[in-house]
Amino acid sequence: MSILVFGKTGQVARELAAFDDVTCLDRAAADLSDPAACAEVIRQAQPQAVINAAAYTAVDKAEDDEALATVINGDAPGAMAQACAGLGVPFVSISTDYVFDGSGTRPWHPSDVPAPMNAYGRSKLVGEQRVAGAGGAYAILRTSWVVSAHGNNFVKTMLRLGAERDGLSIVADQIGAPTMARDIAAACIAMAQQLGDDPARAGIYHFSAAPQCSWADLAREIFAQADMPCVVTDIASADYPTPARRPLNSRLDCALLGSVFGIPRPDWRQGLSDILKDLEAGA
Repeated sequence: MSILVFGKTGQVARELAAFDDVTCLDRAAADLSDPAACAEVIRQAQPQAVINAAAYTAVDKAEDDEALATVINGDAPGAMAQACAGLGVPFVSISTDYVFDGSGTRPWHPSDVPAPMNAYGRSKLVGEQRVAGAGGAYAILRTSWVVSAHGNNFVKTMLRLGAERDGLSIVADQIGAPTMARDIAAACIAMAQQLGDDPARAGIYHFSAAPQCSWADLAREIFAQADMPCVVTDIASADYPTPARRPLNSRLDCALLGSVFGIPRPDWRQGLSDILKDLEAGA
């Protein structure tokens, strides 16, 4: 199956590039600020499936740049989905737990009503709505706390700061789970293939690793696996204010993805070990 991927340098796109018959597009080849051009790229390429792994991901910056974030995260995926519907090919688009308001403590189910609490979340929700409304075989994959050996992410930040300091204060009241970009990429490929065989599987799905944890818990595990003596002190989100509010509850109910696509939840502790090995090997 020939798969066209929007995105080339992001964490998930970097992992998708390792699969056979995948073509990844950088911004020069497909600028998401020009949704019509993205749709035309699909029509010209005539792929057997499309995965959107590109996005406006600067969560805090989006508070002052919501219009552009909405074009990139909302209008562009919608245009891609329409082009795919016209060609009769499956479309998989990555979304986020930030479409929810972070209230409560139970895991969010794909059918729960979204209520984003920041501009980034609102822009991603627009994308979800437009993809679902395009009329094709689509899958929206909401995920959380993406980490890998590539780019900028929490794991690499902790490794850098942990090497510089004896202790760090880390938010402990935001609960979710890190999800490895490599696992997300594999899930997207599997979903695209299965959607091609059975378009009735179209819909919204959740995917995150297990078990649930806080950012502070994740930091402790990073330092433990990396054999760093850095001590983590728990703090509340209120003690670390940011321009964009973050959800306290990022737990995701991933059962539907398992029952429909047969994709299990990986253990993020093993995934973290793999990332550290990749970094040590210079990946």
